[in-house]
Amino acid sequence: MPDRAESSAIESGLHERRLFSPAPEFAERAHVRTLDEYRALHKRSIEDPEGFWAEAAGHLEWFSPWKKVLEWKAPDAKWFVGATTNLCHNCVDRHVKDGHGDETAVIWEGEPMQPAGPETAHITYADLQRETAKFGNVLKSLGVRKGDVVTIYMPMIPELAVAVLACARIGAVHSVIFGGFSASAIADRVHDAKSRVIVTADGGWRRGKIVPLKDNVDAACTQIDTIDHVVVVQRTGEQTVWHAKPSDSHGGKRDHWWHDLMAAADENCPCEHMDSEDPLFVLYTSGTTGKPKGILHTTGGYMVQTALTAKVVFDLKPGEDVYWCTADLGWVTGHSYIVYGVMPNRVPTLMYEGAPDYPDKDRFWSIVARHKVSKFYTAPTAIRAFMKWGEEHPKKHDLSSLRVLGTVGEPINPEAWMWYHRVIGAERCPIVDTWWQTETGGHMITPLPGATPTKPGSCTLPFFGVDAAIVNDQGEEQPLNSGGLLAIRRPWPSMLRGILGDRQRFIDTYWSRIRNDKGEPYYFAGDGARRDEDGYFWIMGRVDDVINVSGHRLGTMEVESALVSHEAVVEAAVVGMPHEIKGTGIAAFVTLAPGFEASEALRTALRAHVGEEIGAIAKPDQIRFAEAVPKTRSGKIMRRLLRDIAAGRADTGDTTTLEDFSVLAKLRESEES
Repeated sequence: MPDRAESSAIESGLHERRLFSPAPEFAERAHVRTLDEYRALHKRSIEDPEGFWAEAAGHLEWFSPWKKVLEWKAPDAKWFVGATTNLCHNCVDRHVKDGHGDETAVIWEGEPMQPAGPETAHITYADLQRETAKFGNVLKSLGVRKGDVVTIYMPMIPELAVAVLACARIGAVHSVIFGGFSASAIADRVHDAKSRVIVTADGGWRRGKIVPLKDNVDAACTQIDTIDHVVVVQRTGEQTVWHAKPSDSHGGKRDHWWHDLMAAADENCPCEHMDSEDPLFVLYTSGTTGKPKGILHTTGGYMVQTALTAKVVFDLKPGEDVYWCTADLGWVTGHSYIVYGVMPNRVPTLMYEGAPDYPDKDRFWSIVARHKVSKFYTAPTAIRAFMKWGEEHPKKHDLSSLRVLGTVGEPINPEAWMWYHRVIGAERCPIVDTWWQTETGGHMITPLPGATPTKPGSCTLPFFGVDAAIVNDQGEEQPLNSGGLLAIRRPWPSMLRGILGDRQRFIDTYWSRIRNDKGEPYYFAGDGARRDEDGYFWIMGRVDDVINVSGHRLGTMEVESALVSHEAVVEAAVVGMPHEIKGTGIAAFVTLAPGFEASEALRTALRAHVGEEIGAIAKPDQIRFAEAVPKTRSGKIMRRLLRDIAAGRADTGDTTTLEDFSVLAKLRESEES
């Protein structure tokens, strides 16, 4: 990591660090109104975590109380020990019971545009109670029992939310697979989870084309022999091949239409009483090598932390807000901040089926205007795309309903932050730049919109109950403005409980690198970071994305931000590459803004610009101009592939999460002049 002097030079030289304070008229009505109030609450949550989280849990409904808030023996935590609850109950049935059944729970918009406008639906809590009960009974009729894993591979349609909540209702464990994954990726995940039921659709819409979801499921089923039932939602009307399974109790059928099964299902299906530590879902996340990891989350602690973070971080208020997270439910962001964190707060959550640029590049902003979205949560990758497309698209629409903007998925470079603040937020909306992971379940480091002055590019301060620190391998906290490893030193309610079927991998991946002087392990997030003089956290990127150039350690994020601050660059990805003199050199992959063309002169200018912004040591040794960089389907840049390309390696390993394979081919064809 950079030493203190080097970090200070980067901090002061890269770009102006401005503080943006919450507007007084916003702060006076926020759930947390001042920085002093935040600090007092955070101090209490660290000094008395059991008391703090017990109070937070008291705002939700439990069927039976806990005997103890926390049992902790690293790396294993149990939260709200002995209590029973149900997340579907807290998302849906509780609101119906309290007289809010006619209120909107889910706003849905499909991708296809008709002359009269898009297909939309408003689904109430009473609708969801009925539909989740019916589908819970459908799953039971197919032999699903409490603790069984149900695989869900669907487009962003209302039935996806119903399927997820129905699993929670009956105590089944859901494994949602993003609808862009291939047949082999489905087969790997189904096999690992020992799932016997898949819920899918005939297809989904993406940029005006049909994604053949049922065909992908059929292809996956040829690679495994565990699937007894496939339930299919009729979404596109595509011709669907039906398959039988002779051993099936449903007259030889393997495949079933959703609507047929639902028509025959009983509407009475009480919510299962779930122990706080009963599994809720497994979600697969890819590592740089090896098979995907099945991250396991349980019920009670996850429910409490996601509900509280959603409420406070987005300042959610029933009757006032319409909330939209643009993620797919196939990622943890969709789990936590489309369904499980938002719905207990009784705020409508918006689901959109398609692409942000279909049929035009203003689609997101038309959705915001049409549905009067007040809280908007998206990824830096999307924001940079919006920047590239131009300001004229959001300016076509009335975005005055927006009150809070959020970012998720990766660190946001300051230039994108400022564009988001100015163009989308009209310089009045607080931005919550959230750091968290699939493994953490909920927000860990984030501004609170009414309380935290923000700095472009910083995720600011830890959430309540989160003991985050910058340490070395010996667990020793590092000085301010010097880099280190981002560690979490105490348990938090929504933390992962393991990797499905692989205890040792769980320990090796997250709990083996950092120990304190007592030999106790800390959770290591895999990220490098630093804290500034205000205690704000700056994520430098994955540890393997910190480059050691001639003994100087540079975060790839620093170089990327310097490149993007040049008017010619709309996106940049930086990786290390072998260098015979420096040991490791810097390779940059750059996407140009409209009106600029690749040239040797521009390449020279960009190198000089990075030198001016950071220092000569940070000048890229190689700059490749690219139409796009390879990204996962969740929008994260696949730097592992870029490292292989920069090093001239032919084997790129697992590419199942790659969104557009043509990007990789074009990069391999590119040559530096």
